[in-house]
Amino acid sequence: MKKLVFSSLLAATLLGASDYNYEVSPVIGYLWNSTSNETNVNNGGAMGGVQNHAVYGAEVQINNVCNTVKPEISVLYGRDKVAGQSGKTGVLTTMLNGVYEMPVDSTLTPFAKAGFGYEWYTNTHPSDFDGLLVDAGVGLKTEITKQIALKLEALYMYKMNNNGVDGSNGEVHNIAALAGLTFSFDQKAAAPVVAAVAAPVVAAVVAPEAKPEPKPVVVPAPAPQVVKAAAPTDSDKDGVFDPQDKCPATPAGFKVDADGCPVKATLHLNFATNSNKVDAAGNAKVAAFGAFLKESPAYKASIVGHTDSTASDTYNQKLSEKRAEIVKDMLIKGGVDASRLSASGKGESQPVATNKTKEGRAENRRIEVELSH
Repeated sequence: MKKLVFSSLLAATLLGASDYNYEVSPVIGYLWNSTSNETNVNNGGAMGGVQNHAVYGAEVQINNVCNTVKPEISVLYGRDKVAGQSGKTGVLTTMLNGVYEMPVDSTLTPFAKAGFGYEWYTNTHPSDFDGLLVDAGVGLKTEITKQIALKLEALYMYKMNNNGVDGSNGEVHNIAALAGLTFSFDQKAAAPVVAAVAAPVVAAVVAPEAKPEPKPVVVPAPAPQVVKAAAPTDSDKDGVFDPQDKCPATPAGFKVDADGCPVKATLHLNFATNSNKVDAAGNAKVAAFGAFLKESPAYKASIVGHTDSTASDTYNQKLSEKRAEIVKDMLIKGGVDASRLSASGKGESQPVATNKTKEGRAENRRIEVELSH
């Protein structure tokens, strides 16, 4: 059985699990302050901020700087009453964090983060001071649409206040629970795809034994005898006459080129990271490949999906099968007989490049099509 393998290399990063360069998350939540009664006045508030209160703000995550840990800028603001002060006390907290994402499947992404920041007070207790803090948190993003996700997180903030109520340094421990929506912007461009194409496979053909040309017959006559040449023939009925046919024994059911040899085709697709969706450009390529199969009904196609090493083996195996099945279904809908197609997945088990770089992972997220007859 003669086989031809076509490889389609996918671009995109995993750049974690995100297909977009920027994420903006408006958030609201509630903050618990460890020093809300430090002055021994009920509901008084003291060093490190005010009593427990609501907060709101925004988080901006940048996905195109580092594959592993992504920078995030956070701003939170809250207001509440402090004993002995008129009006409201405001607390503005800014943080710079590194975020590490752990994709579980194509719609669910747990994450952890840590960093440092600075806190400002307005109209606050005399023993409270602006100052540096360190923070750490965990959370979860779950996809609603391709560009919108629900974001839930818990955040711990530690600050060493410059002056406690008794004149000594004092520690402040804040815990915040936050919820919001993440909006993704600026979709990443796909990396250029370079596919390896197997050399054309030409069936060995035994040429018919050459027959000696007949010797001209000289007939004594006043005028020379004119011999008409035989009409050209097409033995394999592929539309190319035998004198020009370099593959004169091509079986029926193959589209042939100008030399009378079977035509072969390639299929190149780009999948988004952790996705089995085919974009508009991919749809056109699948349609063209389906047209080729219909013109060459002798071919059968085996479609094999592959992934990079991100996420678990079990998840990657299922994702590779989904990628192969979606291409098979598109070909069937385009008019190719289902009995000529098969789909399977190899997960992350057969990489063609290193999974330690985003370029290598892009090459490993691919579809391979094997033709046979």
